[in-house]
Amino acid sequence: MGKLALVAKITHVPSMYLSELDGPQKGSRQSAIDGHIEIGKRCRELGVDTIVVFDTHWLVNANYHINCAPHFKGNYTSGELPHFISNMEFEYDGNPELGKILAAECSKQGVETLAHDKTSLGPEYGTIVPMRYMNEDRHFKVISVSALCTVHYLNDSARLGWAMREAIEKHYDGTVAFFASGSLSHRFAQNGQAPEFANKVWSPFLETLDHEVVEMWKRGDWNTFCEMLPEYAAKGHGEGFMHDTAMMLGALGWSDYEGQAEILTPYFGSSGTGQINCVFPVTEQDGSAVPGPQASVTASFAPGSSRL
Repeated sequence: MGKLALVAKITHVPSMYLSELDGPQKGSRQSAIDGHIEIGKRCRELGVDTIVVFDTHWLVNANYHINCAPHFKGNYTSGELPHFISNMEFEYDGNPELGKILAAECSKQGVETLAHDKTSLGPEYGTIVPMRYMNEDRHFKVISVSALCTVHYLNDSARLGWAMREAIEKHYDGTVAFFASGSLSHRFAQNGQAPEFANKVWSPFLETLDHEVVEMWKRGDWNTFCEMLPEYAAKGHGEGFMHDTAMMLGALGWSDYEGQAEILTPYFGSSGTGQINCVFPVTEQDGSAVPGPQASVTASFAPGSSRL
């Protein structure tokens, strides 16, 4: 029935908002903003009606959750970085119908997921910031999925991504895009050193690791990347433990995926973290490579006390 038309790994750095404003950061994130605008353009060309964001700023301590309220509107200030995002207006529409379809299929496939359509729960800035540049005219409906998962297995997140793709293809009459909204390495600069690292990655180790990962993505070496993802998430300080990336790869077919990343915004450092905008072609898959609930310890890595 439906179609997953576009998948992307995207940045949501709050300095994108500062880049709009007069001050020392003005214009510094134009490349990231342009990448978002291009992704939005491609979604329009593909006929996408709804964007599903795997949001690494939505922290959850049990289950997986979908925010599919019919409408979102507000004035947002980041509790994490209130000096970066302050009083940022947002408004867009949700898609309760699709949210319920996604949750039902995920739960049917053994990944317990709850859809929240009658809720006062607002979106986090992993969703709000990208929509500012992709969806200013409210062209797309938007759904947010919790992806800062504190006690969850990465293989469950991969299964969730695949189940969501199947939900769209089997039960939804429309066209959808999935965005993994989170960084690569995510080691913020130490307190007091943020200005020094405004446009840098925290360490040569993390920057080198990120660059190697991007090269894997560009050449389509998904077997290697999927095997190393749990350790990369831990040692690379992955944002949200990289559950957004596991969800994205699950939807693409996991290690059987043969597509290659197209880089729209080249890798850059921001406050110590490693960032990128890139898109992945959606190819035919049967989901057989997506790790199951009894996958190996490596594939089933749970972050536990490694959270930063």
